[in-house]
Amino acid sequence: MAIVIIRQDDKIELWKKALLAQQPDLEVYSYLEKHPKEKIDMALVWKHPNGALAPYPNLKLIASSGAGVDFIFEDDTAPKNLPITRVVDDMLAKDMSEHVLAVILSHLKNLDRYRVNQLKGIWQPMQYHRISDFTIGILGLGALGKELAGDLVKYGFKVQGWSNSQKNIQGVTSFVGEPGLGEFLKTTQILVCLLPLTEATTGILNKELFKQLPKGAFVINVARGGHLVDEDLLEMLNNGHLSGAGLDVYHQEPLPKEHAFWNHEKIQMTPHYASVSDTDSVVPQILENHNRLLNNKPLLNEVVMDKGY
Repeated sequence: MAIVIIRQDDKIELWKKALLAQQPDLEVYSYLEKHPKEKIDMALVWKHPNGALAPYPNLKLIASSGAGVDFIFEDDTAPKNLPITRVVDDMLAKDMSEHVLAVILSHLKNLDRYRVNQLKGIWQPMQYHRISDFTIGILGLGALGKELAGDLVKYGFKVQGWSNSQKNIQGVTSFVGEPGLGEFLKTTQILVCLLPLTEATTGILNKELFKQLPKGAFVINVARGGHLVDEDLLEMLNNGHLSGAGLDVYHQEPLPKEHAFWNHEKIQMTPHYASVSDTDSVVPQILENHNRLLNNKPLLNEVVMDKGY
């Protein structure tokens, strides 16, 4: 039995070395090298090419090497009825929380706008804000959302969250389901999207949702590009209803050079690097799941197919 690593970046060898460092007798292959496809029982994937999972006749598990699994569901050629697992990792959650906190503080203290003015040679002091001035609303209170919410509470922010089911996080006001969404939005001054990308959440960051936020609200999307309707964000920024946005994820990555986001003064961009799986932190759970697979034991962090996460 063996593992194949399938991804389209330059990190295949990094993951291979990390797996072998912790389990030297493991058979692990890059999908780009010659390898015995009939021996593969687990595919470790991240944004794999569509069709890359199809050649493995004895595949029993598809394991995402990150928190997201939407790209697996988007591959119509992927084997059906196989379990899918995702990464749930404390370091991943902490990295995400630190990134979002940095974007929020940059907005509060006008650092984003000062950077634009610096490049234009403009000296223009602006009224700054304090932590106590803002209510932060988090869309999605899974592992990443809970970590962020707890950190924001520690810093003294007023924090509220929205999710499909009731969450009990100290210091955080919880809103639930469709009935609670409008109430959640109308008091959210900085909105952070940390939802999984599913059929129900695709395009959720749209004009109708933005209109329910207070005028001057700031939007942060660190989940998936598919959550955002790009044209709606641009319209609401240009008409002044939204004061700005911090984006780390996009429909197409890298973002095409001709995209309007590049030169928009109210948008801060980072290249989908807010939170990246650390091999040393994540590999133990990957290996644990492979061993569980071999011994017919329940898998860690298995995706609920009906929910898509």
